[in-house]
Amino acid sequence: MGRPQIFLALATALVSVTFSAGARAQGLAPSTLGGDSRSEEATNDVVQVITAKTAPAISKKTKKLLTESVRTSAEKPARLAAKKPTQAVEKAPSRATFAMEPVRPMNQPSVNQTGQRGSRFSFKSLDGKRESVPVISGYYPKRIVYPYAKVDRRIDNRLVQAATLAQERAHAHSRSRCWHYVKDALLASGIIDSRPKTELARDAASELVNNYGFKKLSINDPFAAPVGSVLVYGTARSVGHVEIRTKDGFVSDFRSPTPSRRPLVGVYAKL
Repeated sequence: MGRPQIFLALATALVSVTFSAGARAQGLAPSTLGGDSRSEEATNDVVQVITAKTAPAISKKTKKLLTESVRTSAEKPARLAAKKPTQAVEKAPSRATFAMEPVRPMNQPSVNQTGQRGSRFSFKSLDGKRESVPVISGYYPKRIVYPYAKVDRRIDNRLVQAATLAQERAHAHSRSRCWHYVKDALLASGIIDSRPKTELARDAASELVNNYGFKKLSINDPFAAPVGSVLVYGTARSVGHVEIRTKDGFVSDFRSPTPSRRPLVGVYAKL
């Protein structure tokens, strides 16, 4: 064998080894380093060059590696294309769930809470005494309204005057002197000409009927009592209570929008 033939064989072997190593490295390299289309085109060019020039010297093992690299590069775009729709479908429900999340407003008070509970308003009465009344600081949508009393034309007009006098002299709270204040109002209006002598409020009914010409009215509801009528409460074992009906409430030694809770003895007036 001559030297030219030896050099030709060595050159052919060197080219074969170089292309086989490059093809193997390209097959093992990750697809992210370059585009899929570029790797596929480069592989095809290598295959064409090797097949055209060194087909007789390429071994079976090299052909197998080239075939696997071509198959792998062809399958990768298909796998990526198959994965992308799956991810899009998985993200869709999360967006829908976020859109359906309800909006919860912050809790806000529906009642005016600017006023302090337990606060009172102090003032000086006509007698020069210090009085106080509670200050309303809350709003109630359903207001409690009590019925107004009616004026009965059959009743002596001086009883209506007695109710006005008693309301002007009454206090904000009870002082346990109801019958005493009612006596003063009846005497000041002129409906009676002398001061009653009984001490207990439960005895006011019998003294007004027997000594001053009052009559018991056929009324069992304190709210139905006419303006100026005298209401007597109590039992045989209690001190009792006496008050005069006004247009918008009841008055004795104190003012109240509601009647006494004691048992009602009767409603009395002078016709």
